[in-house]
Amino acid sequence: MLFEDAPDALLTKIEQVVRLIRSKGVGVYFCSQNPLDIPDKVLGQLGHRVQHALRAFTPRDQKAVKAAATTFRTNPDLDVETAITQLGVGEALVSFLDEKGTPGIVQRALIYPPQSQLPPLSDGERKAVIAQSLVAGHYEKEVDRESAFEMLKVRAEQQIQASQQEQQQAAEAKAESAGSNRMGFAESFGKSVVRAAGSQIGRSLIRGVMGSLFGGGGSRKKSIW
Repeated sequence: MLFEDAPDALLTKIEQVVRLIRSKGVGVYFCSQNPLDIPDKVLGQLGHRVQHALRAFTPRDQKAVKAAATTFRTNPDLDVETAITQLGVGEALVSFLDEKGTPGIVQRALIYPPQSQLPPLSDGERKAVIAQSLVAGHYEKEVDRESAFEMLKVRAEQQIQASQQEQQQAAEAKAESAGSNRMGFAESFGKSVVRAAGSQIGRSLIRGVMGSLFGGGGSRKKSIW
């Protein structure tokens, strides 16, 4: 139902999704009674393959057997197309990726029945199963690594502190600049007064200003200077 009459754009998108999921190390499984149900471009993205028996009574069935046989890596010691029709109960043709990600050659194998039970395991049974695991001893130690949230939080706080320091430095520089301008204006004004006092016009202006300040008459102002 997923692939029947599906347009090429949908098949391309499904192939892209399967490829992306596999690149993240996540397993993708398609289960079907007939290999022809899955398009070749999608089937080519599946690394692990388990093929149970197929019966070839009709031309369509024979086509399905041939299609299934061609999806496996060739085994010179096994006629895959014939073996598919001869598999018994619990048998399958299997091919899995090796440690380097290369598909292994197809092999005829017996499927190991599930070893499960309905009630929960006891503590002793659980410990025994964990001890027999291939990854036993690898995940018992808890590691509390610094999360991405924590790292981003520290980075944000550092940026805020840096911004505050820049604002403080800018305010201090502005205050120093304003003080320098006031001192420079006062110094310039004093120098101007001294220069003005040396000229006739300047002396007259200063006498007028001083006379206004002290309220004296013109003769007294003249006697002062």
